[in-house]
Order: sequence, then C-alpha cells, then structure tokens
Amino acid sequence: MSLNSWNENEAILHSLQDDILVTNVDGTILKVSEATGRIYGVTSESLLGKSVYQLAAEGMFAPIATPMVLKEKKKITFVQTTHKGKKLLVTGIPVLNENGEIFRVVSYSHDVTELLELRKFLQTMEGEMERVKSELDLLRSRQPYDSGIIANSAGMKNVLTTSLQVADVDVNVLLLGESGVGKSLIARFIHNKSPRSKGPFIEVNCGAIPESLFEAEFFGYEAGAFTGASRKGKLGLAELADGGTLFLDEIGELPLAHQVKVLKCIQEKKFYRVGGTKPITVDFRLISATNKDLEKAIVEKTFREDLYFRLNVVPLIIPPLRKRTEDIIPLIHYILEMLQEKYKREKRLDEAVIHHLLQYDWKGNVRELLNLMERLVVISPSSLITTEHLPDYLKKTYPSPVSPAPLSRPLKEVLENVEIQMLQEARNEHKTTTQMAHALGISQPSVVRKMQKYGIS
Repeated sequence: MSLNSWNENEAILHSLQDDILVTNVDGTILKVSEATGRIYGVTSESLLGKSVYQLAAEGMFAPIATPMVLKEKKKITFVQTTHKGKKLLVTGIPVLNENGEIFRVVSYSHDVTELLELRKFLQTMEGEMERVKSELDLLRSRQPYDSGIIANSAGMKNVLTTSLQVADVDVNVLLLGESGVGKSLIARFIHNKSPRSKGPFIEVNCGAIPESLFEAEFFGYEAGAFTGASRKGKLGLAELADGGTLFLDEIGELPLAHQVKVLKCIQEKKFYRVGGTKPITVDFRLISATNKDLEKAIVEKTFREDLYFRLNVVPLIIPPLRKRTEDIIPLIHYILEMLQEKYKREKRLDEAVIHHLLQYDWKGNVRELLNLMERLVVISPSSLITTEHLPDYLKKTYPSPVSPAPLSRPLKEVLENVEIQMLQEARNEHKTTTQMAHALGISQPSVVRKMQKYGIS
C-alpha cells in the first residue's frame, strides 16, 4: 500500500465520530480512531501498541471484543462498561486473510449510557403505571355510594370523633361491627383525613380471595413463578399500598396458614414476592375490619393471638343501624338522591313506606337499606313509592298498642288513651324524644307537646 493511500485511510479513520479499534489476534491495538481516546478518557496515540488484555486488567474497560470474536468466529455485539462508568454498545467483526483465517479484529462502539438510563427510567415508569392501573381497577370495583357518612346519632358521632383522632398518626386501627354497617366507609374516611390521603387506598377482602391464590395476590409474584403466571410478573396488593393505606377487610376470614405471613409483613414492612429472592420494602398505614368475635376465634384456635394484638391497637366499634334510629331517615333521603342521579328517575317515598322502614330491624344494616332502596327505585312504576312496592317481609302489620275500645266511651277519650299508651311505650323503648318521634312517625316538637299535655315525664 502506498504512503498516499495509507494517509488517506488514516484521514478517513480519524474523521469518523465512532469509536473504532483494530487489534491483531494477540490483542495488540494496531489502529484507533480519535473518538476512541475521547470515549476512554485518554489520547488515541497512547493506546497504540498496547494489549486490550492489559487494559482490561487495569480496569479501563470490560469485557473485550478480541477473545469473544476469536471464540465465536463471527460478528458479535455486547455491552461494555468503561472505568468512567459509561455503557458502550460494542460490535466486534473478524477480518479474514486469503486463507480464510482471522488475522484482525475490528470493533466499533456507540455510547448508550443515556439510552440505558432512559430504558431504566421507562421500566420504572411502566411499573408505576401498572401500580396506578391496578389501584384504579380496585377503585372502579367499589360501590358508587361510598362518599358520604350520615352521623346524627350519638354512636356514629363518637365513631367519627375517634376516627379523626387516630387519622393523624399511623396507629393500627381495628374496625368492629356487624356486616353492612359501613366499616370500609370508615376506613376510607380515616385514610382521607390522614397525612397519607394523597397515597393509595388498597382494600383487601381476606374472605374473597381463594386460599390457594392469596399469597400471589397479596404479595405478588415474579415472572414465571408458577404455571400460568404472567410473563411480566405481578405487583401484590401489599406493594400497591406503599405510601398509603392497606385496609384488610374481613380479617377474621384470613386462613390460619396465611396469618403468620401477613403478621410478618405488618411487623417488618418487608416481604418476598412468590418466586422472588429480593425483599420488597413497603410503607403503609394498616386498618383492619371484621364482623367476627376474634377473641372467641383465638380460643377456638382459628386466629393467631399475636396477630390479634398487632391489629387491635385502637379498636373502633361501629353501631348497627337499628341502634342509629336518628340516622335512618337521613340515610333514606341520601341514598334516594344518589339513586335518582344514577338511574335518572324522580322518586319520592310515601310516609307509610318511611314508617315501615323505621320499624324494620335491618339485620343487614346500611347495605341492606341500600339494596332495598335500589330495588324500590328500579321496580316502582310511578314516581311515588308506596307500601305495595315493598317486599312481603316489610308489609307485615305491626301489632296495635291498644285493645279495641267499647262504643260506650267517647271517641276523644279513646284517642287520648291511645296517645298516652303509645307515648309511654315509646318512652320506655327509646332514650330521646327524637328517637320517640321517629318511632311514632311524628315530629319531635309534637312528642314534647303531647308529653307535657298528658304529664308524661
């Protein structure tokens, strides 16, 4: 090759912006572009004549292309790390002589440090988006009537007062009460009033998840952890609650086999995904709820005592609807308004219907009232909901408080006796005149006036 031709090749080599390096089969560097030196933080001339094996041993870069190309005998591509922490995408190419043997190795590279960082960022964002999507899916499954709390009764006022007191601190709260009293609503109320209100609120129904799937749902799993698992893996509910509130509803239904694992997660705020070896650290506020007698379950060996003491830091008992008579009528009107908006129907209740609803025992509590109101709004053909639209169990005739009066007595006297007897019975059954008014179907001032008229204390 002539001198002029050689100089022309050198000029072309150095004009390239890419990192290009040529070695012989022993790894000695024969040619480099000027960009090579800049990438490795040295001058290109200082690399000439040196061995890539020696430079790798000194920590300048790793791995190296020459031995990999000699072994594979073909073009290869890999990621190389420099002593400056840069990431290079390196391609090594074998150069053959006239005998078909490798006598040179040419490698060129691109700095992909920023691309790899961007990829890591995108993976993080993808995980965060998956978390948000999972949380939104959970929120969409909630009932649409969970935005308001009716608390005219003393019992519910006490519940809300205590809820506000505990909302400011990350103390574990155990909500107790019959099914349907609104435990999840109170849990969300505490979350919304807490410093974690902008974080997620993740509700876990411990009785609704099959026992065989509980660990995978609660702790999540790594890709390929078991047959049928997602190739991307899955975030668990505990991980989704990071930075917010984890609400364990129906905690009394949690299988005994899983209680120790949940306890460990609550205590340490760490867990392992199914099939995982790396501990996941989470930060959540814990609220639990049950309609079971957990102390009885401890005696029966179906609930762990240590888990109970961990959950029961601040117990909060939510009263049943039958003990919240002051709340029934406001609840009826609140639910009716919500349902009218949902179904785009104008409905109102006949006073006789309200009287029946006040007399009913409500074993299913607010949930039963909600379901009944929704049924009435949907099935009633007219705008006025009357007693004929009530289900049979609500149509029963309540026993008369008095015996039939003989015709020889004046009507006024009979009516007064009826009023006196009903007022006395209402007074015996209820603590306040407001409760008496609801039970009798009249206003509270009317109750006070009639009690004064008949001398009832």
